[in-house]
Amino acid sequence: MILTFELALTAYFIATILAILELIVASKATSKGMTIFICAGFIFHTLNIFMRLFISGHMPTASLHEAASFFTWSIVLVFFIIEHRYKVGLLGSFVLPGVLVLMLSSSVLPRQIQPLSPLLKNSWLWLHTILAFVGEAALAVACGVGVMYLIQQRNVKSKKLDGLFQRLPSLSVLDEVNYRLITIGFPLLTLAIITGALWSQAVWGTYFRWDPKLVWSLITWLFYAAVLHARMTAGWQGRKTAILSAAGFIAILFTFFGVNLLMKTFHGFE
Repeated sequence: MILTFELALTAYFIATILAILELIVASKATSKGMTIFICAGFIFHTLNIFMRLFISGHMPTASLHEAASFFTWSIVLVFFIIEHRYKVGLLGSFVLPGVLVLMLSSSVLPRQIQPLSPLLKNSWLWLHTILAFVGEAALAVACGVGVMYLIQQRNVKSKKLDGLFQRLPSLSVLDEVNYRLITIGFPLLTLAIITGALWSQAVWGTYFRWDPKLVWSLITWLFYAAVLHARMTAGWQGRKTAILSAAGFIAILFTFFGVNLLMKTFHGFE
């Protein structure tokens, strides 16, 4: 089990180095190598998750290590889907560094498989956690696309119409992909909150508790709701959406890591 995680981490590391090199050298070899290693990393990562599932008998998100690992896996999954659907050039160069940072964060956290708390032994666990992680993964990739948009817009304004400009997708494509990712991530996050409320009702007899994790999750949800509302009613798009995508992902990271590490929450990990 440790071996599969380390192999996944190593493959992600090599893929990230190649992805960064691709920004500089624009070589087919770096692009092909990145694809091979990210696929290898995803396979080893999937094996690791299933092994933990088989050994523990429950969804492998009970500890902070498992949660960070599964979040990373979800981001790579969404990356593959978007890359296949939209063929966004250089997307890996802007997503894989974040994948590596999250995977490294997971690697330094305690890896022991903990027995599942009785409060978590509920039929809502699987649905709630999968919806939350995949939804947040879509918003994480949206952040990467937003950064790409800001760089490409700077290239246009400074009239640097060669090099990186030629290899990045157009502003309209990046804006469209960013919007699509938010419209995928937000409904999933909404369903995660609804199933979480139903879970809370089943366990504690109330749909909502004033807990830091739940409060910050609601704040994040309201933020993305405002982003979509502004786009549909006020026509906010392009640069504004790109900046908000990055800001929203910072809120997600704080909700995911900051609350668990800095605050006392009953929604924390073992």
